[in-house]
Amino acid sequence: MNDLTLQARARDLLWMSFDVDGVLTDGSLFYGESGEVMKRFNALDGHGIKELQSRGVGIMILSGRSHASVAARARELGIEEVFQGVGDKLASLTGWMEGKGLSMTQIGHMGDDLPDLPVLKAVGLAASVPNAHSRVLECAHWVSRSKGGEGAVRELCDLVIGAKR
Repeated sequence: MNDLTLQARARDLLWMSFDVDGVLTDGSLFYGESGEVMKRFNALDGHGIKELQSRGVGIMILSGRSHASVAARARELGIEEVFQGVGDKLASLTGWMEGKGLSMTQIGHMGDDLPDLPVLKAVGLAASVPNAHSRVLECAHWVSRSKGGEGAVRELCDLVIGAKR
């Protein structure tokens, strides 16, 4: 995709949606002795999300898994649109979007695995990480240099902010 098309897609975004495992985190799940699971989030990504919000871009979390740490991180970042345990991400996003009067071209999504594929094929800006599933990489408009949980989200936030200047 040429830079002008990518810039236009990024400029038109009103909302950005993020998967969690493999995008906002590195996809690792740490299990404690009692079976509790911990996830590691990146502070650079968090700052990028706050910068996008300050420029009027809404942020959504759209995840197939459910975890209390995701809700806690979302609260910390002021993300109100949090959808966890979603089996059909596209149906969930479409229902939400129609209620807001938005079109798919105004929404971007960053995902890394097959459950994200239908959403990535539908949205205005499809973003991914370099270690994503090969089918996801094939349909992505843009792929970060950094892996998920290591600043990939920040790279995307910077791209969108730059396009909106």
